[in-house]
Amino acid sequence: MPPQSDRSTDRAAGRTGLGEIFRDVRARDLPGSLRRDFSDLYRFYLDDETRAQLAGMGRIRRTFKMGFWIFKSLLLKLSPLRRVMLLAALLLLFLGRISLVVVGPLVLTPTIRLWLAVLLLLLVLMLELKDKLLARDEIELARQVQLALLPRRHPHPAGWGIWSHTRPANAVGGDLVDSMALAAGEVGVALGDVAGKGLAAALLMAKLQATLRALAPDIGSLADLGAALNQILCRDGLENRFATLFYLTLQPGSPTVRYLNAGHNPPYVVRDGEVEQLDPSARPLGMLPGGAYREDRVDLAPGDLLIVYSDGLVEARNAQGEEFGSDRLLALARSLRGLPAERCGAALVEEADRFLGEERPHDDLSLVVVERLALSG
Repeated sequence: MPPQSDRSTDRAAGRTGLGEIFRDVRARDLPGSLRRDFSDLYRFYLDDETRAQLAGMGRIRRTFKMGFWIFKSLLLKLSPLRRVMLLAALLLLFLGRISLVVVGPLVLTPTIRLWLAVLLLLLVLMLELKDKLLARDEIELARQVQLALLPRRHPHPAGWGIWSHTRPANAVGGDLVDSMALAAGEVGVALGDVAGKGLAAALLMAKLQATLRALAPDIGSLADLGAALNQILCRDGLENRFATLFYLTLQPGSPTVRYLNAGHNPPYVVRDGEVEQLDPSARPLGMLPGGAYREDRVDLAPGDLLIVYSDGLVEARNAQGEEFGSDRLLALARSLRGLPAERCGAALVEEADRFLGEERPHDDLSLVVVERLALSG
């Protein structure tokens, strides 16, 4: 017999159990959460081609087709046993007005049939939830490792200010944001974007970061660095996975930024009265073996900014399906010259969040802002 204190705890837990279940449920949040969940289901179970077909249908036909395709996709994503269990549960639920089903000595009344269907559905749900929670624990560990790989603070060579930000769309992301101290006070800063999202992209990102950190201190030419990174990712990477990379170096006191743009989004140089794009000069890393990479240079005057971003910013979509877009970013960038790098970056993130509203981001968002400072004395 358990001690009295344990029984008291059990009774207390029983009294608070219902409260615990609904403790974090807020009625005002339910409509928005429901809309986002339905939107996520629509994107998860239907691919781009299927959604395009649905868009060209009439409302009634689209409703039936969408329901059928989502249900079919759901079944195909289940394991064979769980697929059979779900179909059996649905069969028991929708046997119509048949009152008795005899299986050997067992008579299935409508009530028994209903309870069997509910139990089968609960069993499928419990098994799927178990798999999800186990995967979530593993992903949380991966998230902690990924966070540990981010730079805790940036080196600040004389004459330069550096700010960075990264926010994965899921628990782990495929964007690389890093900085490293090189020889003679030089600093290297990187923003990369691995194709795809989730754990596979995060693992390839970690490999890219480790490779970059191993090679960058010993390879002076950024063209040679790009070729070496591409060779390693082609050799050891995943099929149909590649990474874009913008890597730059800063010298203390020098106005010159040396950079390598391997297929990355064109960063913006914000000058007094104008904005310049730094277009990519080579294809992404890990896409095809061979190929030439190029080192480029740009000079910044005091007050100028260099804004590097991942496509999670310009391709962010709000609830109306509108993209944030390059034009919006360009217009915002024009107003940022003269701001410190940190305030500039914060303004970009705030504008992206305002644009998204309650919509959940569907791609990782990363930013690096480099500010040219006036040297004192």
